[in-house]
Amino acid sequence: MIDEHSPLARIIERVPPPAEAVNGRGDWADAERSLGTRLPDDYKRLVETYGRGDFWGALCLCTPFGDDNPVRLEADLVEDFGPLRESWPEEYPYPFFPEPGGLLTWAITDDSAQLCWLTEGPPESWPVVIWSRDSDYERFDCGAAAFLDGWINGRLSSELLHPEREAAPWFDAAIERDHVYVRLEEPEEPEEPEEAEEGGGGLPYAERLRILRDALAPTADRGGYEYDGRRQDHFVVTDTGWQLTYETAYGHQLRVAFPPADSEAARRAVLAAVHRMGCAVRSFGTVHGTSFWGPSPGPSADPSPGPSAA
Repeated sequence: MIDEHSPLARIIERVPPPAEAVNGRGDWADAERSLGTRLPDDYKRLVETYGRGDFWGALCLCTPFGDDNPVRLEADLVEDFGPLRESWPEEYPYPFFPEPGGLLTWAITDDSAQLCWLTEGPPESWPVVIWSRDSDYERFDCGAAAFLDGWINGRLSSELLHPEREAAPWFDAAIERDHVYVRLEEPEEPEEPEEAEEGGGGLPYAERLRILRDALAPTADRGGYEYDGRRQDHFVVTDTGWQLTYETAYGHQLRVAFPPADSEAARRAVLAAVHRMGCAVRSFGTVHGTSFWGPSPGPSADPSPGPSAA
């Protein structure tokens, strides 16, 4: 039972948890024996609710469960950084667990900073310390769930965490995903807005993006990037969890990530969307996984009404 007034309840209100928490269940007593310490209850509820995955594209939650867990909760800072501390002690102002009052990592960031507990006193009172690889530190006198609640809801700021603030917060479970790149013919951008209205010169990027997202709706923003006329726009199909990037930054293409079982449904939906955009497919490339979307079919070869197609 989750207290409706707890930090975790406020996190859930803003960030829906996954249907299944990856590496979120196991024997807590055994995990604590292996670590040599009791763990805070708010962290246990956080792991059981969300499991392994990342918040807002910036923070990956570690858990003590799962044999294939690459970000397992372990007391390994002494092993990893002890020799460096001997050479440059001024760069390491805190001890490392299991040293008394040492740092114990419970999450990592997208740029490899570590979110740690400072293990002073009982676990429920452990403060959070963020430690970057540049030896910058930030201390927050609250637990893991209260820290996430404050960070997600904007009441707490950090110079060492860099979420996509223009997009609503989200959580991505660490599930297996295939990654397919759909390379598109270079569009003919209209020189003037009037050309697009008259149908000349092709549709502008913003209009193609709008059509794409309408075809796959409902979708949610995941941030974007623009430099020197080149763009990337990230979004997720909320009903399926498919992750897409539409871009001209590294060529005109769509990057699509999806659970392997959704390969055919994703292929049909994306091809139908590309057809509505008025774009031609040059080729497909599987960057990760086993999905094969074919050599180079025309965008109208296999239309589908939407992402729920079987």
